[in-house]
Amino acid sequence: MSWTSRIARFYERPLAERLRLIAESGLLSPRSRQHLQRGGGLPVEVADRMSENVLATHGLPLSVALNFRVNGRDVLVPMAVEEPSVVAAASHAARLVRLSGGFWGEASEPCMTAQIQLDAVPDPHEAARRLHAARTRLLHAADEAIPSMVARGGGARDLEVRVLDAEQGWLVVHLYVDVRDAMGANVVDEVAEAVGPVVRAIAGGRLGFRILSNLPLRRMVRVHAVVSADALGGEELADGVARGSRFAELDPFRAVTHNKGVMNGIDAVAVACGQDWRAIEAGAHGYAALNGRYAPLARWTRTPEGVRGELEMPLAVGIVGGSTRVSPAVRAALELVRPADARELAVVIAAAGLATNLAALRALAGEGIQRGHMRLHRRRQALEHAESESAGDRATGSGS
Repeated sequence: MSWTSRIARFYERPLAERLRLIAESGLLSPRSRQHLQRGGGLPVEVADRMSENVLATHGLPLSVALNFRVNGRDVLVPMAVEEPSVVAAASHAARLVRLSGGFWGEASEPCMTAQIQLDAVPDPHEAARRLHAARTRLLHAADEAIPSMVARGGGARDLEVRVLDAEQGWLVVHLYVDVRDAMGANVVDEVAEAVGPVVRAIAGGRLGFRILSNLPLRRMVRVHAVVSADALGGEELADGVARGSRFAELDPFRAVTHNKGVMNGIDAVAVACGQDWRAIEAGAHGYAALNGRYAPLARWTRTPEGVRGELEMPLAVGIVGGSTRVSPAVRAALELVRPADARELAVVIAAAGLATNLAALRALAGEGIQRGHMRLHRRRQALEHAESESAGDRATGSGS
């Protein structure tokens, strides 16, 4: 199979031709190809099984960002987002990065965090010592709660105890669980609920919350890229990208907007691929503020040749379970990415975030953010005007 994510003037082609080009890549199964050719979307009967009190479905455009090369592999990056500038920005930035070899990254082992909270523990520091001494017993109890995950090579890997308030006897036990190719929320919740009574029996006190944490610090992704000054448009723009990144390091007000630019890309791919984007957002912003001051997730520094960007954040994603089993659109999106495992999907998603961040910094350092936004906005306004006139024609019975 030979194909490339670099498709010249893709956005100018008619929709049917875009679908044909993507289908000819050989990435899509016949079922996914037919689904997209019929217009995509989620069948309402499937939606009714996925959620509560369903009335209909609410659609988002399913687009594809081009030009991505990630760890030496060309990738078509699906994006579900209503804002055209996100897709255009990601594709443009990926083209600039591609000239220097593309994005490179890695994801750590897929370990999620189960929290078991206790309060009114008589001597929390002594209780913490006993819990550490019972580490093997607790990890075994965790594995017994998730035999199918253990059979797939996952399972409990480590334990940590934190005393939160010694005076009131508050402590929390963290169990770190390898969830393989799942996002893992349900697995980790099962572990927390099963092991909670065992923890209480050892530590004493009152058993409280037992649930995952959406700040999975042992499930990190790191991505980097370099871009030449020539590709960016000159030395002045390269300086501007680095200065804009430094602005985000110095000012939390700017850092929030800087990180929103990162999440533009990450959320769009996460939604397209059926991920829990709300959990991803919570983890990203929690990590950004972990040291007591809100900081940028991505940083760009000046190099003699241009700029180098790095993104680091927790990212819990899966390629099995959840909507990946029931949504035809999600299946098609994952077929486009073709991740070998959940870790590779995390790297691709993070690369999209670094791309949209670069695009925003370059625009701000140059012509400003509004010029590109408004060009695409005017195109959408023209569509709205045409639809409004069409609706008026239908209402009056006029038109040809």
